[in-house]
Amino acid sequence: MSLASTRPFASRRVLLGVTGGIASYKSAWLARLLTKAGAAVDVVMTRAATEFVGPVTFEALTGRPVHTGLFDAGRALEHVTLARAADAIVVAPATADFLARAASGQADDLLTACLLAATCPVLLVPAMNDRMWAHPQTQRNVHHLGTLGYRVLPPDEGMLAAGEGSGPGRMPEPETIFAHAGRLLETPGPLAGLRVAVTAGPTREALDPVRFLSNHSSGKMGAAIAAAAWRRGADVDLIAGPLAVAPPVGPRVTAVETTADMADAVRRALATADLLVMAAAPADFTPAAVAPSKIKKGSRPPTVALDFTVDILASTRDARRPGAVIVGFALETDDVMAHARAKLEAKELDLIVVNDATEEGAGFAVDTNRVTLLDRAGGSEALPLMPKSEVADAILDRVEGLLGGR
Repeated sequence: MSLASTRPFASRRVLLGVTGGIASYKSAWLARLLTKAGAAVDVVMTRAATEFVGPVTFEALTGRPVHTGLFDAGRALEHVTLARAADAIVVAPATADFLARAASGQADDLLTACLLAATCPVLLVPAMNDRMWAHPQTQRNVHHLGTLGYRVLPPDEGMLAAGEGSGPGRMPEPETIFAHAGRLLETPGPLAGLRVAVTAGPTREALDPVRFLSNHSSGKMGAAIAAAAWRRGADVDLIAGPLAVAPPVGPRVTAVETTADMADAVRRALATADLLVMAAAPADFTPAAVAPSKIKKGSRPPTVALDFTVDILASTRDARRPGAVIVGFALETDDVMAHARAKLEAKELDLIVVNDATEEGAGFAVDTNRVTLLDRAGGSEALPLMPKSEVADAILDRVEGLLGGR
């Protein structure tokens, strides 16, 4: 399941700049991701970039003409037209040469001229040899570009060009750049700049050294909420049990195992959190005693004594900051709304997200969900079945309404 929402890309114009580095082959997939998300993608290639990937590749992926020369076909003002139309500019890869020219304000090709004519947000994604990246002149250029308002996504560490080994300089994967482009395009709202804590996934309670009690939670819903909150400009802490999906780009991830571990992490996060979204499905029971060695089939006990685990929302109530918004989840199988409303009141939540575990396409381990949102004022909003990334945005829309009223 993709955690990145297509919401910020619909009907938007993205200028994708491609410079002459070996990583430019990844830019073709980035162009595809942006186009598939609903953006109109104008690709501007430097002459050097065309030595690595042909313009026809990008034309086929975006369905739009590719732009290469400052004076191609007599279009002397194309840099102004492209820059004015763009809602965001992403340059990936951005070579050391391009960074140097951009930092000094040159406009000797179409791409650098577009940067000078642009007023929209700009994301630069450097990719080069690790020694070139570490050079003081490159670092000075990157710092200066930051002071000009450009956002720079640092390179990853990993295998570089053949024979050059491994080090910092590798261009991040297209999915990572795509997520950062979504944050770039997002209209700032009430969540921007706030601290948000989100829990996700199951917890595990050990029975013996090789077995545990848990549930079917995949963590998809919580991970989607964390991704959406980060895209909206929040500073996000994701407190996650064992996830069945890769953690989203952006949030800091605290991995936990048991319900007690998750409760401790939530308590720490609440010290600075403006919003807590308790989307995890922590185990409700734990073995009263953990066997010191593997329980054999022939010697297993006839019963396993269970204790209740800590109630995270109830036990951390005293750690909440004044004015913080607290959102809980209720996955039920019977008397769904009555049980959810009781949980909302008992745990002093501002909003509770309710779904029926028996409903097809909702609940655990699927990519969709159908939920109802209940608030403390007695309001109720039933949402249709939709992808969990869209459910995450719907929940955060309601949360932003609550934040705006405080």
